[in-house]
Amino acid sequence: MREILYLEVPTPDIETVRSWLQTDFEPGNGEKVLTSEGFRLKIPSAKTPAGAGLSENLPVELSVFVWSVQRTTYLKVFRWAEQPFPSERQILQRLTQEIRSRFPHHYPEPPAIDLSQESIFAALASAYPLTVKYFQKMPNGEYDLTRAYWWEKRWREGVRNPQRPRQVVFSSRGDWGAGEQGSRGAGGDGRIISSSSSSSSSSPTYDLIYIGGALGAIHAALMAKLGYKVLLVERMPFGRMNREWNISRDEIQSLVNLGLVTPAELETIIAREYKDGFNKFFDANNPSKLRSPVLHTPTVLNLGLDSDKWLQMCGQKLQAAGGEIWDETEFMRADIDISQVLLQVKHLPSQVEKQVSGRLLIDAMGTASPIAWQLNGGRAFDSVCPTVGAVIESGFEPGVWDSQYGDVLYSHGDISRGRQLIWELFPAADDELTIYLFHYHQVNAENPGSLLEMYEDFFTILPEYRRCDMDKLVWKKPTFGYIPGHFSVGSSDRTVAFDRLIAIGDAASLQSPLVFTGFGSLVRNLERLTTLLDTALKHDLLSFRHLNQIRAYQSNVSVTWLFSKGMMVPTGKFLPPQRINSMLNTFFGLLADEPQEVADNFIKDRCDWLTFNRLALKAARRNPALLLWIWELAGPRDLMRWLGSYFNFGRHALVSALLSPWFGRFLNRVGFWLEPRNPGLWLWLLAINYAIATGKPRSRSQVAKTNPEAVIPKSEARILN
Repeated sequence: MREILYLEVPTPDIETVRSWLQTDFEPGNGEKVLTSEGFRLKIPSAKTPAGAGLSENLPVELSVFVWSVQRTTYLKVFRWAEQPFPSERQILQRLTQEIRSRFPHHYPEPPAIDLSQESIFAALASAYPLTVKYFQKMPNGEYDLTRAYWWEKRWREGVRNPQRPRQVVFSSRGDWGAGEQGSRGAGGDGRIISSSSSSSSSSPTYDLIYIGGALGAIHAALMAKLGYKVLLVERMPFGRMNREWNISRDEIQSLVNLGLVTPAELETIIAREYKDGFNKFFDANNPSKLRSPVLHTPTVLNLGLDSDKWLQMCGQKLQAAGGEIWDETEFMRADIDISQVLLQVKHLPSQVEKQVSGRLLIDAMGTASPIAWQLNGGRAFDSVCPTVGAVIESGFEPGVWDSQYGDVLYSHGDISRGRQLIWELFPAADDELTIYLFHYHQVNAENPGSLLEMYEDFFTILPEYRRCDMDKLVWKKPTFGYIPGHFSVGSSDRTVAFDRLIAIGDAASLQSPLVFTGFGSLVRNLERLTTLLDTALKHDLLSFRHLNQIRAYQSNVSVTWLFSKGMMVPTGKFLPPQRINSMLNTFFGLLADEPQEVADNFIKDRCDWLTFNRLALKAARRNPALLLWIWELAGPRDLMRWLGSYFNFGRHALVSALLSPWFGRFLNRVGFWLEPRNPGLWLWLLAINYAIATGKPRSRSQVAKTNPEAVIPKSEARILN
């Protein structure tokens, strides 16, 4: 028996597919014999010769059947005998063409709703029944589902109107101070439109105004401790977020090194430290050479943070240092002049609008940031991870999951309705588990990516991933969002700043194309951003040309975006269902064969030029078809863009090799006299130094190890060196 066809049918309605196969599809040759899941196709008069061998004794038949997993229907055709079925190729071509025509890709949109007439639950119950059912069981479920709905609506509007981003930043001098490159603005015309409103000539009230209270709170607290007067504006009640954060020991140590928290305080925000993380992709339909063992990453994302407690701690530190928090306050617009930025905000409970001024505005609003869309003329992001999930307090049967372990990246099926779904599972405090479902997605106006469709998938297929009774699970809160990515070719091809304005975190969209987390990128680059921003503020270097140097760009990160591109199914395109899992197993199989520090460095954005090339060549040797697959997914235009990233990576590696041995010591010697004499030059040199120092790989001895025996209890927790 041989498999001769494997198709993804992008619909959860397996009954309709089965009925179509059995009643409507005409193969054009042979006799259809209906079965419970499809049909057999045989030649009525075929007879097996007497004395034939076992393989020759099999009937000349095709077996066509369907099954469902991941809310998706799949079809396979097997041939019983070794010899081809008469007109076999034509039958398979006809089946493929007709099933593609009958069941094309479909990208549902959320219904239009009016919450003044009905609740969010009533409005969405018919389209997303399981999503409504389980959000009703969550504390604040109505509020969170409403937020998910409007987030998706705003995301779709932004993707579909990239040439007309909402105008929120205005300058008294048009594109004043933007330099030769310019800053892109409303209408995609590369300008910040002049403001018609008058600006105050009085001194700014604050040094720094942050918009966005998640990642913004971390950096705001740190800058307040440096002595700056800081205001944090947050649309939601402060301390609430729909994401959980995971990170590793060596990365989070930067919070201690910078003086934001003490070692003892750090331990109080760690909800769980587990001793190993697994990376495994479904490979049942892959050829044997493209199957891989589990990749163990014990020092990747193995700390689960209590995000609510962490944000509250940041808020307390911010206020203790003299900063202020305006929560439940919405950003309306910013007017920039030569001496300050003037913000207009609205307090949502009272609907009272007010103005506030500062020296510098920091955009930490994440993926929905209208500032990010405006600065980049609508090209805010190239890719995105629509991500949904939940924190589950309890309800899994004993033995379903051991909380000493995490799933870093895991798939339990092939391409599902045009997406390769990937799971993450991270243990948290007590019996809590944080579970995410996401996919890598190319931003597309027809198919922007849906949170609500993903949630309906999540609540349907969670028992397929981890055995459970959904009605016995105790839900703590949902976790969801759009996590963006930007395919950078060079350090300056994305605008992250304007005069007196800079973006950080997800709004800057400079994080890893593999892990897609603004939190990890921010923490890894926290010293870099803080030192450069402190220098700029001390010397009032707040024009575009200075602020645009303050970014978390890494050339080794930009070159890996082709890897994430290979995990995206282009909108409207059908791929062999196992294609992306085959690519993932190829590369993660290589990492599994390498020493632990190689995988650790790669996932934490510390891969160097030699290692990258060595792994790429090994992948091509193991799976020569990989290059063709990438060509099919990326296309010639993106491959040319990637070559630009690759050559930039090589140039950066050469410059780093030449400068690293002496450049840092040189700056230490000349800084005391150069900084006061030429602060602009000093900022530029500091930015170069961080660019060549950030992202260097760690040796085996430097990679932090978790306790191999057990998870460290909270009472015995300690910093591991």
